[in-house]
Amino acid sequence: MKTYFPNELNHDWVVIDAAGQRVGRLATQIATVLKGKHKPSYTPNQPGGDFVIVINADKVEFTGRKLDQKVYRRYTGYQGGLKETTAREMLDKHPVRVLEHAVWGMLPKTRMGRRLIRRLKVYAGEAHPHHAQQPKKLELA
Repeated sequence: MKTYFPNELNHDWVVIDAAGQRVGRLATQIATVLKGKHKPSYTPNQPGGDFVIVINADKVEFTGRKLDQKVYRRYTGYQGGLKETTAREMLDKHPVRVLEHAVWGMLPKTRMGRRLIRRLKVYAGEAHPHHAQQPKKLELA
């Protein structure tokens, strides 16, 4: 048996509209496209996925009481510098970070994962500056 390695990896550009989508479900589908698991030439140790543009990140939804109960934590580096922010505050101030954080949690924490997260472009509104790449609109189930 020989292991198949694709000779040529083509990376397409895909646009995903996040309006009205649940954060977790959307993040799993974005991570799948970033890793390339939707392609028949998928290889676990090669980044063969597509570039993903997410628009309307400010219109994502949380289920249940997660808006008030989900807490994002970050550390400033100083003693006692643990900062906590609820999902509602994060969605109001930094809606892009909500999706980036969710997708990063679903990617491998390796060199490949850090390379894949750079292919994710998230925008709060409708507009994005990647029209020259001629992205295809991806309809999620």
